[in-house]
Amino acid sequence: MERELFKLLPNTGNAASHILHRTPWAPPRAVSANGIHLTLEDGSKVIDAVGGTAVSCIGDGHPHVVAAVKDQVEKITYVFNVLLSNDPSEKLADYLVESSNGAFASVGFVSGGSEAMEAAMKTAIQYYQEKGEKERIHFIGREHSYHGATLGALAVGHHGSRRKLYEANLEKSTFHHVSTPYAARFLKEGETEAQYVERLEKELDDKFVELGGKTVIAFVAETVVGSSLGVVAAPPGYFTAVKQVCDKYGALIIYDEVMCGMGRMGTLHTWEKYADGVAPDISAVAKGLGGGYVPMGAVLLNGKVVKGIRSVGSYWHAGHTYSAHPLACAAALAVQEVIRDEQLLLNVNARGAQLESILKGRLLNPSSPAKPFIFDIRGGGLFWAIEFELPKPIVQAFGRMSFGLMVQLIGFKKGLLVLGVGRVDGVPGDHLLLAPAYNVTEEEVETIARLTVESIEEAVVQNVLKVIKAFKAAAALKAGANPS
Repeated sequence: MERELFKLLPNTGNAASHILHRTPWAPPRAVSANGIHLTLEDGSKVIDAVGGTAVSCIGDGHPHVVAAVKDQVEKITYVFNVLLSNDPSEKLADYLVESSNGAFASVGFVSGGSEAMEAAMKTAIQYYQEKGEKERIHFIGREHSYHGATLGALAVGHHGSRRKLYEANLEKSTFHHVSTPYAARFLKEGETEAQYVERLEKELDDKFVELGGKTVIAFVAETVVGSSLGVVAAPPGYFTAVKQVCDKYGALIIYDEVMCGMGRMGTLHTWEKYADGVAPDISAVAKGLGGGYVPMGAVLLNGKVVKGIRSVGSYWHAGHTYSAHPLACAAALAVQEVIRDEQLLLNVNARGAQLESILKGRLLNPSSPAKPFIFDIRGGGLFWAIEFELPKPIVQAFGRMSFGLMVQLIGFKKGLLVLGVGRVDGVPGDHLLLAPAYNVTEEEVETIARLTVESIEEAVVQNVLKVIKAFKAAAALKAGANPS
């Protein structure tokens, strides 16, 4: 069965590629794009329903961003940010601070999400070093989390398959983990969500006590868990409880909003809606900041952290060669202007509600062959996940081919780009991610939803039900009955 399923992998003709691709196969090449519609080298077209990985937030080729990039290229393309500043970076920083409703006082720019998380942690370390609290050396992250591909980000994260290769090289003495708030999977029988939050609060408090409360630098969390579990939001009251614990011991709170932030879930910052409105001390953003037009990330800092670093006249030690790159900042500022001026957050919420309605209406309908295998359909704004639950024997029959990846590959053949993710760290269930651009139209959402449902149902009918039928036939033969 596994061999049959791997025939779904694309035959791209790119075997001669000298790129060290992240997959064992060379992906098909895209040659042009307009909005969320991409054209491949063979002339076929696909609709991007996941924004790459929740990156492309206004689609490709928006004239305002194209003009901003062309204009900046003609002015200045690079300065080293230690020696010189530049207008685009200053204007982008102004916008990010002024749009935060007082949550942030300063911004540090980097070139992506992993860099942003590294810079967030390094900034937190520097904050306490400058204050003279040198005994603070520990970070507390959460299980089933993913914060990036660098060694530091992998250490504070807890994504087993991504960590496995580097496990021996990860610093474990200063990185620790507590349970992630995933009520759908980990709520105990008879336990209310409020009691679940209390249990998680006690676990976090106990971890502080175990490490020595005054030795902890920060608690690190995705406000909404992205790809590792599939758009999982915490129960109400969770982040309020987290803040109480961190304040009790004087530790910082770092939010990872690389994937879920910058408008993806209907508010500029996801914590405004999905973290009880509790602002962090430091936040990392990236994907929706530059919208895929440029490699871009940022660290947003509150006044307390900025004052702690600047009060002693210190350098910010978490910067890089390409930090505050003029061209990147010009593009990112233009992306944010499009989101603001075209009032795209209103569309994010409207089209998100439309997508939710269609997916639940079709996939949870008793007539759908997929319904018995849908564990959950969840999300907000334009960030959604469909989680599947298949019987263990079927999962074993599929071997290395996860059901989520199977749906992704079937969708691609139908002209749809979605992201299928396999099981994480022993938690049952694959999931499929959807994250279209903020300016997606009503008609495009209809198409995305239809192709998604068709891909899931085809995967069920052609593979899951086929395996179930084979199991039943084998059982009948074993029992001496007629398999027909």
